[in-house]
Amino acid sequence: MKRYIAALTVLVFMLFAAPAAAAADTLPPYENAEGYVLMEASTQSVLSGKNADITYNCSYLSKLMSLLLIAEDIETGRYLLSTEVTASQSVDGTKGAVIWLEPGDTLTVEELLKAVIIGNANDAMTVLAEKSEQTVEDFVSRMNSEAFDLGMRNSAFYTPYGTYDEREHSTAHDMGIVCCRLARYEFLRPYFKTWRDFVKEGKTELVSENTLSRTYDRHIGFKACHSDNSGYCIAEGAMNEGGTCYISVVLGAPDSDTSLAGAKKLINTGFHDYKVTATMYPDEMMHPMLVKGGTEEAVPVRIRNQERIVIPRGVKELSTVTVLPEYVTAPVKRGQRIGTAGFYSGKELVCETDIIADGDVNELSYRFSLSKLLSYSIN
Repeated sequence: MKRYIAALTVLVFMLFAAPAAAAADTLPPYENAEGYVLMEASTQSVLSGKNADITYNCSYLSKLMSLLLIAEDIETGRYLLSTEVTASQSVDGTKGAVIWLEPGDTLTVEELLKAVIIGNANDAMTVLAEKSEQTVEDFVSRMNSEAFDLGMRNSAFYTPYGTYDEREHSTAHDMGIVCCRLARYEFLRPYFKTWRDFVKEGKTELVSENTLSRTYDRHIGFKACHSDNSGYCIAEGAMNEGGTCYISVVLGAPDSDTSLAGAKKLINTGFHDYKVTATMYPDEMMHPMLVKGGTEEAVPVRIRNQERIVIPRGVKELSTVTVLPEYVTAPVKRGQRIGTAGFYSGKELVCETDIIADGDVNELSYRFSLSKLLSYSIN
């Protein structure tokens, strides 16, 4: 009898243990990385992640922050893609990936961008940094300043290159914010989507470590890299035919296949499981707000902005809950916050925005009251 019970116990254990083992074997590849995040680019919504706000040394992904500054300068006309730039003495002895620039070499901004984006070239990055801010040190200072302005509270940059520095750090989420901004610059996409090219009159070959640039048809950017200290990292962006763009960042993966497959799997999950929609709340549903002590009895109100939001594909509709006072007291200024509108999927708050005054109402004064009284008397 005891043997029967023991055998039954082992059988029950095996029945429960087998599914657990099978589940472990089918974990998505990004779960084997130190951290990751999936974001939608236009709203910067975080859809899933692990250790997304834990700081890591992100290796050469930090160079994406440098590229964002260069893209801004090109867009604002500080220089053009066709602008020729001469390398300074600073390129001497550049470490890491290079295109073997020497002081006095002249290349266009476009060639330098190719070298940085495709070939990860640090000497080309030096030339672009000095073109933007005169010195590499000033460029790094601007990197940190703009990162702070973008809300990247967990990042610190000490070079424009992403070469290892124990002080330098960022997060999967912060890198995702950078990529959401980079996704707006369509003129960068041809370089991000190129796996192999040449510069310096065809003498120097460039090969991207991000093989998704030639194997993933929705790919629009950005960078894959690895180092002994950071493992394998990737920041990937992809866009569908409707223009929806998802960003994935995978940090500290054990190998290249894990980082590449993980990034692609995350983005495909975004396309499959989510959709982007708008918080459509008709302005005609917003009734004028009663004003006390004002020159007008009421003021029109409206939603501050109809925001784009990301929701699961299974959500069919959103409900709206408005929170408004019974009245406001004059004076009222156009754009003044009056209340809020919350958009819900079931009981879950998806998005919240302000309800604002759509006009001015001055405070009631003795002079205004007298003039009104006189006008009634005359009539």
